[in-house]
Amino acid sequence: MVRPHSQARVPRRTADRSRRARSLWAASVTTVGLFAALIPGVSGAQATTATAAATETTTATVAANPYERGPAPTVAGIEAVSGHYAVSKITVSSASVTGFGGGTVYYPTSTADGTFGAVAISPGFTATQSSVAWLGPRLASQGFVVFTIDTNTTLDAPDSRGRQLLAALDYLTQRSTVSGRIDSARLGVMGHSMGGGGSLEAAKSRTSLKAAIPLTGWNLDSTWPEVRTPTLVVGADGDSVAPVASFSEPFYQSLPSTLDKAYLELNNASHSTPTSPNTTVAKYSVSWLKRFIDSDTRYEQFLCPVPAPSATIEEYRGNCPHTAS
Repeated sequence: MVRPHSQARVPRRTADRSRRARSLWAASVTTVGLFAALIPGVSGAQATTATAAATETTTATVAANPYERGPAPTVAGIEAVSGHYAVSKITVSSASVTGFGGGTVYYPTSTADGTFGAVAISPGFTATQSSVAWLGPRLASQGFVVFTIDTNTTLDAPDSRGRQLLAALDYLTQRSTVSGRIDSARLGVMGHSMGGGGSLEAAKSRTSLKAAIPLTGWNLDSTWPEVRTPTLVVGADGDSVAPVASFSEPFYQSLPSTLDKAYLELNNASHSTPTSPNTTVAKYSVSWLKRFIDSDTRYEQFLCPVPAPSATIEEYRGNCPHTAS
C-alpha cells in the first residue's frame, strides 16, 4: 500500500498545544500511579510499572497526531456549511503585495488550539476571487487558514497562476498579519480551471507542499510525473470547457503511482460547478486537506475504501491512504 509522505517536525508554534497535552498526560499518569498504589496487594514496584505503562501509552497517544485540530469528524460535520471554528477574515489589497493580485484571508478566530495549516486558492481564466470565495469560510471553519487570491490579471496562464499561488503562500506565512497563526511547514494549494492547472504547476515547483486540489482543472500540459504532493483531482462529467477525458483524467493518470492521489468525478456537473457551494467538493476537499496537511488519520474513513458512485459522484479512483507504521 502507498504510504503517506513523512511530515515535518512539530514547530515551536505548536508549543501551547504540546504543553496542554503534557499537563493532561502528567495528571493521568499521577492518577494511575496513585490508584495502583492504593490497591491492596499491589507493591511499590507494581505501581511503578503501572505508571510506566500509562506513561508509554499516553505519550504515544499525544505524539500520534500533533497537528490534529477540531473534534472527531463525522459525515454531518464535514458536509456542514460551517465547521467547528468561528471564522474571521481580512482583505489584502493588491497594492500591499507583490507577485499576485491580493485577496481575502479567512482564518479560525481562536488561537487556543495552536497554529494551523494554510491553503491558497486561485480562480480561473477571466475570473476573480469571488468565484472561489465560498471555499474560504467553509475550509477555515474546519481548521485552516485560507487565502482566496486575485491574480495579477484575469487572463494569466496556469504557469503564472502557479507562481502566484506560491507567492501568496509566502506572503501569508512571512508578512501577513496572521503569519503567527500558521504552521509554515504545512501548506497546500487549490484552484479552479486555469487556477486548478496552476495548483499542479505550484505542486510541481514546490514539492514540500502537503496537498494539492485542482478543481475542473485546465492546463495544456496533461502529464505531471514530477509532482510529489498528495493530489486530489476533481473533474465534472458534463465539463465542456475542460472535458475530463482531455484534462482531469490524464492529470490523475500521469501522477506517480507511488503518490497518494485520487480522482473524483462529479456527477451531473459542469465546469463551473466548483465555483458555487457544493457539498461533495467541500466534503472531499476537507478530508484531503485534513489527511495530508494535518496528518489527521481520523479522516481516512472518508477516503478509504474509495467512495462508491452515487447521485453526486460519477466516479472515484484512488490509492487508499494508510497510516505509516
